[in-house]
Amino acid sequence: MATIYDILRRPIVTEKSNFQISKLHQYVFEVNEDATKSQVKDAIETLFEVTVLKVNVVNVPAKRSRRARSRRVLVRNNSYKKAIVTLAPNDRIPIFEGVE
Repeated sequence: MATIYDILRRPIVTEKSNFQISKLHQYVFEVNEDATKSQVKDAIETLFEVTVLKVNVVNVPAKRSRRARSRRVLVRNNSYKKAIVTLAPNDRIPIFEGVE
C-alpha cells in the first residue's frame, strides 16, 4: 500500500486551476496511477489539515505533438492521472495562495 506521500505527486497550476481555486474552492493535483478517490481524500486531509467535500479523478491520455522546428520529429507526452479536490468554503491550501 502506498503512503500518503506516494499518492500526491505535484500540484497542477494553470489558468483554469487558478479560476477553480478562487471561485469553486477546487484544487488540482497530479496523483499516482493506482490511487483511488478515498486514498486521495485521506492524503489531502492528512497533509493539509482541511475538509475535503468531493474528489473527482481524471485519467489524462498521452498526447503526440511535433517539435516546432522539425517536421519529422514527434514528441510524446506521458499519460497521467489527476484529481480535482473540492474543499469546504472556509478551508484553503497555503501552497496555492501566492500564485495568481
